[in-house]
Amino acid sequence: MSSSLNSGGEMTNAHLFQQVALLRWLVSQSEEDRRSLTAVTAVQVGRELLNRITGQDKVDAYKRECILGISQFLRENPRASQAVINAEVEKRVLIFAARVKAMEMSPIL
Repeated sequence: MSSSLNSGGEMTNAHLFQQVALLRWLVSQSEEDRRSLTAVTAVQVGRELLNRITGQDKVDAYKRECILGISQFLRENPRASQAVINAEVEKRVLIFAARVKAMEMSPIL
């Protein structure tokens, strides 16, 4: 499964909800809290499976990387001509597209 911590080292919302449900069940041992924990865990597992099958998390990360790379290029080259900027953008977009295409070739899980 993907990490339950975000980039800042904090729990994701999904992981936090699961931990709250677990804590409630551990304290109460009630059937209602067990069902809540089961539901929260099922949603989290379902979300993770969907992300792995679709690869959407990776696509989003590749997209962010592409955009940040273009932004960095523009900051570092404020006097670049439109042709140079277009070439850099095209290069970065082609890399993004190739990475997404490569995902199609990799195993699902």
